[in-house]
Amino acid sequence: MSIFLMVLLALLLDFFLGEPEKIWDRYPHPATLMGRLVNWLDEMLNKGAARRIKGFVAVAALVLVALVIGMVFETLNDFSYIGIAVNAVEVLIAAVLIAHKSLIDHVRDVAAALQNGVPQGRNAVSMIVGRDTGAMNETDVSRAAIESAAENFSDGVVAPVFWFLILGLPGILIYKIINTADSMIGYQNEEYAEFGYAAAKLDDLLNWLPARITAFLICFAHFDRTALDVVFEDADLHRSPNAGWPEAAMAGVLDVSLAGPRSYGGEMSNDLFVNSRGKRDLTSTDILDAVRALNRSWIAMTGFFALISLIVWLL
Repeated sequence: MSIFLMVLLALLLDFFLGEPEKIWDRYPHPATLMGRLVNWLDEMLNKGAARRIKGFVAVAALVLVALVIGMVFETLNDFSYIGIAVNAVEVLIAAVLIAHKSLIDHVRDVAAALQNGVPQGRNAVSMIVGRDTGAMNETDVSRAAIESAAENFSDGVVAPVFWFLILGLPGILIYKIINTADSMIGYQNEEYAEFGYAAAKLDDLLNWLPARITAFLICFAHFDRTALDVVFEDADLHRSPNAGWPEAAMAGVLDVSLAGPRSYGGEMSNDLFVNSRGKRDLTSTDILDAVRALNRSWIAMTGFFALISLIVWLL
C-alpha cells in the first residue's frame, strides 16, 4: 500500500469516524497514554538543579519511545504475508492521531454556545484556548475560536499528515508525542521555563514547515491571492514563529483581524493584529465561516492525496 493511499485513508477515517466515545470511554486514547508518559517524566525529572538538561533527557526519552514503537511496525512491514494487516493498523493509528473531525466539532461547539450567550461562549472557548476568558466579550470569544481553529488545523491535521508522509508511523508518533509534551510542559513560567525548553523548541522545529504549508493550503483552497498577501505581510507579526502563518491565512480568507492584545495569567499582552484592516467586530457567524474554511482546506488536501494515489496506482 502506498504511503499516499495510507494518508488518504487516514484522513477519510478521521473525518467520518472522529473520536468514537464508545471506544475511548473503555480504552485510553493514544494521546492520553502519551500525556501520562510526559507527566511521569515531569514528576521524575522536573526538580532540583540542571532542569534544562533534564528536559533534554525527557525529550530524548519521548522520541526514543515513539521511534521504537514506530520501527516495530516498519519492521513487521517487511514480512509480506502480514504487510497489508500492518498497513491497516498504521492507517488506524494515523487516523486516531489526526484531529480534523474533533477540531471542527469543538469549534462548532463554541459557535453554538456563543449563540446562547457570551457566558456560555466563554465557557466553551476556555476548553480550546489557554488565554484568560473570564472578561471576554463576543468578539474576543469569536476571535479566540477562529485563531484556535487555524492553529490547530496546522498542529492537529497538516503536521501529523506531513510527518506521516515523510517518515511513516515513526514520524507521526514522534511528532504527536512532542506536540503533547509542548502542550503540557512548554510554558514560559517558573515551573517549566527550563524543563520545558527542549520540548517547546523541538515542537517549534517540527511545526515550522507544516505551519507554512497550512497557510498556503488555506489560501490555495480558496483561490485567494489577497489572503496570500496577508500571510507574507503579517505572519511574522505573531508572537509564535509558526501560529502566525495559518492564522494570517485564515484572517485573509475571512477578511477579519486576528491576534492582537489578549490576557494571559491576568496580564494583558500588547500583541499586534494580524490583518489589521480586516473586520474587528466578530460573531458566531465568523466562527462558522472559519469551520467552512477548514473543511474546504481539508477537501483540497484530501483531493490532492486522492489524485496522487490514483496516479501511483495507474503507474
